[in-house]
Amino acid sequence: MIKEWNLLRTLACLSIVFLHSTSLTAVSVGGYPASGVYSLLRIALCYATPTFVILSEIILANRYPDQLPKNFWKKRVKWIFAPFLAFAVIDALVSYHLNPNIDIALMIKNNLLGNYEGYFVLIIFQFYILHYFVTKYNIKMNWLIPISILVMSLHFKVMEGEHPWIKENLSYLKIPFTAWFAYFTIAYAIGKNYTAIAAKLQEYRYQTLFGVVLSLAIVLIFYKSGYVSVGSKRLDLFPLTVSISLLVLAWGQLLPNIKIVNLISNYSFGIYLIHWQVQRYLAPYTAQWFDQTHLQVFSLFFITLLISMAIIKVISLLPFGSYVVGNTNRKIKTISPKLVKTA
Repeated sequence: MIKEWNLLRTLACLSIVFLHSTSLTAVSVGGYPASGVYSLLRIALCYATPTFVILSEIILANRYPDQLPKNFWKKRVKWIFAPFLAFAVIDALVSYHLNPNIDIALMIKNNLLGNYEGYFVLIIFQFYILHYFVTKYNIKMNWLIPISILVMSLHFKVMEGEHPWIKENLSYLKIPFTAWFAYFTIAYAIGKNYTAIAAKLQEYRYQTLFGVVLSLAIVLIFYKSGYVSVGSKRLDLFPLTVSISLLVLAWGQLLPNIKIVNLISNYSFGIYLIHWQVQRYLAPYTAQWFDQTHLQVFSLFFITLLISMAIIKVISLLPFGSYVVGNTNRKIKTISPKLVKTA
């Protein structure tokens, strides 16, 4: 695995855990702070889930630019889809333990359709299918990228509709690939041409900083206009997600391999699935330990990370562990693609 990919995955993972630390802390104390900066931070942190989706396709397009290997689906079902199924059940069991009045059978059914934090797995599998067709029919990105942006924008517009059916099924309307289409095409273009793009990113790495600042300004403009919902399905998060990804891919090439980054990267899938369940039990306690919001959030974040990684380590030692927490033993490449030197 290329080191800047590990860095990007790690930062996205930590951002998700931190975002949900703010969410569960608010649930435990009875509300969010009345702060515009706090709300903006939560919105910006929503870049993380699309980043996971982007990175999955960057890696896929880089490794398999022409066709998928024969054992591709077997590995993905074992190490990605099986954990999705396992945590669909685990999430329902945790919910039932916290509230015995829920219909656990119905919740398991809804979770299997993507109505829990593991929903992004269903999006990634749709990307696998898209990747298959793009490589099989050699579809060009120079015309598919603008089409994908238009399709995704229209999907967002539909999700903003006032029809009762739309409001009732909003949690499921984020699952179809059309809601993430532009992320796929951009990621495919980056991954297929990664060696050349990585070199350009390093050469123009300072410009990536400007890209992130500009993207944050767009988020601020949307926020000031009344678009204050916290979630990954916001049109203004598309440029932010892409710009942050490019920045990390650019600057990450200059960093040495860092063991903790590689470790969190390997555990990131399991952390994504486990941390929400850990926080549901832990947040009521961390919220009582401190009076200040930032201490409540940071304590929940750090303890959740440690407990989640410990649970993943234990489960990974079991014979069936990879079916629950995914593959935690990915090999690390110590060298990035050959890059041009810049002043």
